[in-house]
Amino acid sequence: MYVTLIAVAALWGAGTGLLVPRAVYRLAVEPDEAWRDACPDGHPLTGPAGGWLGGPGCRAEGAAGGHGRVVGVRGAHGPAVVAAGACALLAAATGPRPELAVWLLLVPFATVLAQVDIRVHRLPDRLTLPLAAGAAGLLGAVAPLPGAAGSWPTALLGGAALGAGYFVLFLLHPGGLGFGDVKLALGLGVVLGWYGWSVLLAGACAGFLFGSVYGLGLMVRGRAGRRDAIPFGPFMIVGAFTGVVAGALAVPV
Repeated sequence: MYVTLIAVAALWGAGTGLLVPRAVYRLAVEPDEAWRDACPDGHPLTGPAGGWLGGPGCRAEGAAGGHGRVVGVRGAHGPAVVAAGACALLAAATGPRPELAVWLLLVPFATVLAQVDIRVHRLPDRLTLPLAAGAAGLLGAVAPLPGAAGSWPTALLGGAALGAGYFVLFLLHPGGLGFGDVKLALGLGVVLGWYGWSVLLAGACAGFLFGSVYGLGLMVRGRAGRRDAIPFGPFMIVGAFTGVVAGALAVPV
């Protein structure tokens, strides 16, 4: 059963990963720019969810015979591989507990946020706030189900606590953190808090550790200085992922 569960989770991750490049392309803009609604050649982006879901290109009319050609935006294989691996690990750690469905549903959102932050150092409200609300609502829905291993009240408190902690850090050092990181912390705190305060602390610390190691590596290689900003969202997400996997493994199935 576990093998089947992991395989299905990996297929889910790969499938959703193939749909997120369109959203990444549209959202990866500077703060003073509108979301993109056309491919690099100027063709309108259409398709599922109003053109927000799909592969890394649009279908443009060819010059002859009415045949179409695909105008590329960005590759889709990277996010698909990452999402498939993340979903497989979550399934292996969580097992058939009901919260696994929540983790799998949140992976595409986290994938898009990480990709956008890497490209333009931005975490759009369009995703961070729904991530927090969605995590809270979905975990509240699965909490009463048999086999659920977490605590919904602690998850809600965890979101508030981690969000407040990041807000304080933002006030103390606004050049080191963006307000988008504060909003992302709300959702990640909910997810980490599900398995308890120790998991919340571990996941938060892991994010800072990963980010610090990456920044130090850039400085050692001469590719960044002490005052240069790095996209911190991906490290927050990887830290939260690490915490959730550890928390799920610590709970007997």
